[in-house]
Amino acid sequence: MSLTSVSDKEVDIVIGAFRSDLTSFMEEWRPIFSRFHLIIVKDPDLKELKLAEGFDVRVYTEADIVKVVGPSKIALFSGYSCRYFGYLVSDKKYIISIDDDCTPAKTNNGDLVDIVAGHINNLKTPATPFFFNTLYDPYQKGSDFVRGYPFSLRSGVPCAISCGLWLNVADYDAPTQALKPDLKNTRYVDAVLTVPSKAMMPMSGINIAFDRELVGAVVMPALKLMKEGKVRWETMEDIWCGLVVKVVCDHLQLGVKSGIPYVWRNEKGSAVESLRKEWEGVKLMEEVVPFFETLKLSPEAVTAEDCVMEVAAAVKERLGSSNAVFSAAAETMVEWVKLWNAVRSQA
Repeated sequence: MSLTSVSDKEVDIVIGAFRSDLTSFMEEWRPIFSRFHLIIVKDPDLKELKLAEGFDVRVYTEADIVKVVGPSKIALFSGYSCRYFGYLVSDKKYIISIDDDCTPAKTNNGDLVDIVAGHINNLKTPATPFFFNTLYDPYQKGSDFVRGYPFSLRSGVPCAISCGLWLNVADYDAPTQALKPDLKNTRYVDAVLTVPSKAMMPMSGINIAFDRELVGAVVMPALKLMKEGKVRWETMEDIWCGLVVKVVCDHLQLGVKSGIPYVWRNEKGSAVESLRKEWEGVKLMEEVVPFFETLKLSPEAVTAEDCVMEVAAAVKERLGSSNAVFSAAAETMVEWVKLWNAVRSQA
């Protein structure tokens, strides 16, 4: 997909800011981001923020967040969850979001990876979740449906989520990274595929894009660990969000893709130190996955908002008594839908 086919009026680039100086980050991304509108949301704990000039950018501070959601809900948008405020206030169809420790990757030929074009191509072409195509995404250049693929399923379904990947520091969990500190992802695989229907996946918020009109109400910061920190190893909000998103997409017959485009991710934090905080999340996953694998939504859930409310009720009923973090997540999901609807009604 060429960049000329991506309208700057339909895309918001959302960045959560955790460092006081983003000038070098923005300069690295200038060739790709300069024509698009940027939403930068400051972590409430960040006091100052320095940006590069020459961008169409709107910065949201703690005061802006309080103005929209009220002081009682400011904790919902702390740490990595601050970016979700950008999702909440955007009025564009497509959201693309990356962490501020990422820079543009290069292909095997040395060309700069245009993540905007890559993500939008994934979102604008159908997904194929009901029958696996063994030659990756049949809608990518140079690919097609393989022999035996039913023609009745080749029209696919709308793609709601595009999960990009990472070169250099992959999104491993703290135990894996601590055990293998020198493990880097050096393989650029020029491929993307649809995650099959009913298959669960750990969605990473490091490099992601989604169709706000289809699933914006589902991309939310619901689950917070008791010892959540400021590095990715110490969070689970995006993983939980991805499990909810996948269940909703399966129910609404929407698609999720994973693969290109890549970013280059730089190392931040200590996996050994983070392990003390993330271990709670590692244990929670053993309980969470069976729950989502068996979760079924009712025929009455016909919108993303309906689905979130049903998932929240099920979480409260089936998981709430086992751990307070689940009860809190269920309450936050309900609160998010209320916020989402309130902001939409004022648009």
